[in-house]
Amino acid sequence: MTNKFLKTLGFALLFATIACQAQERITVKGTQFYKGDKPYAYIGTNYWYGSLLASKKVGDRKRLLRELDFMQKEGIDNLRILVGGDGGKYDFTVRPALQYEQGKYDEDLLDGLDFLIAEMSKRKMYAVLYLTNNWEWSGGMSQYLEWNGKGPVPVPAIPPNTWPQFMAYTEQFHSCEPCMKALENHVKFIIGRTNAYSHKKYTEDNTIMAWQVGNEPRTFTAENEAKFTVWLNNIVNLIDSLDKYHLVSTGSEGLNSSNDSMETFERTHLNPNIDYLTMHIWPKNWGWFKADNAEKTLPATLENAGVYIDKHVKVANNLKRPIIIEEFGLPRENENLIADSSVANRNVFYNYIFGRVAESVANNGPLQGANFWGFGGEGKAIHADGKWNPGEPLTTDPPQEPQGLNSVFSSDKSTLEIVKKYNTKFKK
Repeated sequence: MTNKFLKTLGFALLFATIACQAQERITVKGTQFYKGDKPYAYIGTNYWYGSLLASKKVGDRKRLLRELDFMQKEGIDNLRILVGGDGGKYDFTVRPALQYEQGKYDEDLLDGLDFLIAEMSKRKMYAVLYLTNNWEWSGGMSQYLEWNGKGPVPVPAIPPNTWPQFMAYTEQFHSCEPCMKALENHVKFIIGRTNAYSHKKYTEDNTIMAWQVGNEPRTFTAENEAKFTVWLNNIVNLIDSLDKYHLVSTGSEGLNSSNDSMETFERTHLNPNIDYLTMHIWPKNWGWFKADNAEKTLPATLENAGVYIDKHVKVANNLKRPIIIEEFGLPRENENLIADSSVANRNVFYNYIFGRVAESVANNGPLQGANFWGFGGEGKAIHADGKWNPGEPLTTDPPQEPQGLNSVFSSDKSTLEIVKKYNTKFKK
């Protein structure tokens, strides 16, 4: 063999190796996800705070890398992540905020987002990135309203109970032209980034599985459905126009985001640029499960969850798209916040959800995955009441909720064994 031939052969083998190692893109065909040319189903997690943990100034990159390695070992390759936060001036909000003033960004947190995505890519993980929030804990829609002259946010976390006022306040977003324009500018800014670590454009990075409009966008009232649908279609179409390479989803709870109407859920998701559907299941918040009466309410919780899943799967079949249970959680025994308290009830609930996904995958049904809420990793509750203060360890529980309430910690071996069992089954 000549040296020239050997050199050519060497280059060919190098390129073949690189091609084999390259991260494969996630796509949708009918009601199935594909990774490259193979079906893709998964049990992932919510890891909303990943970019904050990746920050040089306020994060803990060593912890982040340990947690990414840990999740990879457990078979978790799909992370649902918040793209920063907005405002950050209230005790109950994510702090520091990525967008600290309208249109102004914390460069350290942008760097953290880049670092997180680059490190996920090294581990062949996939990110679902949501771009705003219906709820106050990361600013989101209510922060845009405050920024644009609608008055202070009626904070539901501060007594007296102001949930009705908060809902009425946030409903205004779909009528607030400058608010919607500001969110569009945010979407353009984030999607238009190039990663400082990998040097890949976000629009070309296979680490990103999907852009998601937001966390649990709601119609709020029947009267607001038309305005909500116009807004949702506009923002979905904008994302699709900026990035036709990646998937788009809405982040909807499903029925609970749709005035308790499956017809509304289906109508608001007719846009063909919505590549897959989502649903969330919160038994404690919805009154199905009571920690002080777990023996009686857990069976009813599973039954109610089954009915809820069936309703959404029917819509997914109608629209011929996949669907993900991308948020679900259950507290520990008696809502204990300590990591070594019992997760027996949670394990029963998780096993049921994962079993429904596995059954659907085996039968080529549209239910193709789940992201539990969520991975708290090495985080922990510092205070007896679960309060979080800036500088304290982050968990998957947002700042307005007791830290540890729904967190799956690295020490929750029995829960993680269930997760790994199903992920192993899906990857065969």
